[in-house]
Amino acid sequence: MHALDYGIDFEKGILNEGNLYRIKQVMKKAKEGQGITVGFLGGSITQGCLSSTPEKCYAYLVYEWWKNRFPDTDVRYVNAGIGGTTSQFGVARAQSDLLDYDVDFTIVEFSVNDDDNSHFLETYEGLIRKIYSDKTKPAILIVNSVRYDNGINAQSQHVKVGKAYGIPCVSMKPTLYEKVLDKTFTSRDITEDDLHPNDLGHQLMADIITGFLDKVYNSIETLPNAESSLTDADIGKVTLLSQNEYQNSIRYQNYNCEGIMVHNDGFIKDTEPQNDIREIFRNGWTAGKEGAKIRFEVCGSCIGVQYRKSISKPTPVAKAVIDGDEKNALILDGNFDEDWGDSLHLDTLAEHIAYGKHTVDIEITETHSEDKVPFYLVSVIASGERRDN
Repeated sequence: MHALDYGIDFEKGILNEGNLYRIKQVMKKAKEGQGITVGFLGGSITQGCLSSTPEKCYAYLVYEWWKNRFPDTDVRYVNAGIGGTTSQFGVARAQSDLLDYDVDFTIVEFSVNDDDNSHFLETYEGLIRKIYSDKTKPAILIVNSVRYDNGINAQSQHVKVGKAYGIPCVSMKPTLYEKVLDKTFTSRDITEDDLHPNDLGHQLMADIITGFLDKVYNSIETLPNAESSLTDADIGKVTLLSQNEYQNSIRYQNYNCEGIMVHNDGFIKDTEPQNDIREIFRNGWTAGKEGAKIRFEVCGSCIGVQYRKSISKPTPVAKAVIDGDEKNALILDGNFDEDWGDSLHLDTLAEHIAYGKHTVDIEITETHSEDKVPFYLVSVIASGERRDN
């Protein structure tokens, strides 16, 4: 069944129509037969978790909308969804996982991974600015997913960003979730765990998104001459919603850390090839002996560390220290208290400190004779840029 059969009002899902210039330009390009690339950046819902096949997830169904609308055009598909990740990681990997494919149109979906707070307002603003400023001038559509047991998401933060930058926003909260509340269907009709859609849930989600795209398509020829997207110069004039220290984020792993990793005693480089972006425990370092240490010197004002939290317990525990400040050491516990699988965990070690060079020391502080797996350090992420006041 189609979303219309359930009485879902597409219009209610459009939280911000935004500036349609870029989306219409992509549609015009495709209509002229020029090849386009459509991309998707998000978490497990975008990845397609709990869809029966990759082709049943909302991202692929939206991609098929583009193919069907423009049958004589080569439409390429990039799905950069990684489960359990936020926009803080999204901005650090946007270049390699999305923008390097020269996307023309992209959906960004992190609203059930991000929390509804100022930290994720800042990381999301940085992500949108990074994508929007790319050389290909991609069109962006913000998509808000939702939890179906309580209606929680980060929509209020993400829509602030959409409105500030003229980015269209489409939400599942006033559409799919509303139909759960009014008992048109139960949450179990569309999701097994109140978070990840099943095949029907993904289809309805895609229907709502493509309902918006149909609306844009039907007005493609009414593009006013005065309507245009923000230029690179204009985006610099937008009043920032945050300190925007995350737009420029660099992720350091074992292949790009020359001169950054300045000391290593007991951490072993993982040389297994990474064949897919979802092989997330690659290109890092492992350590299993108490006292093993590794040090990085990074430049930035916000610093994060990624490591594995494993369901194979027990695993070693580490601590991270910035600039030798042991009083504010952060514990990196490799033991995961969930059961759905190993988690790529991202902890913020420092935020809004003085921009410049900072040391990051990571040390194994606790091991166990029966450890199932070693501690896995995936990456260190440094964000921020020098600002001349």
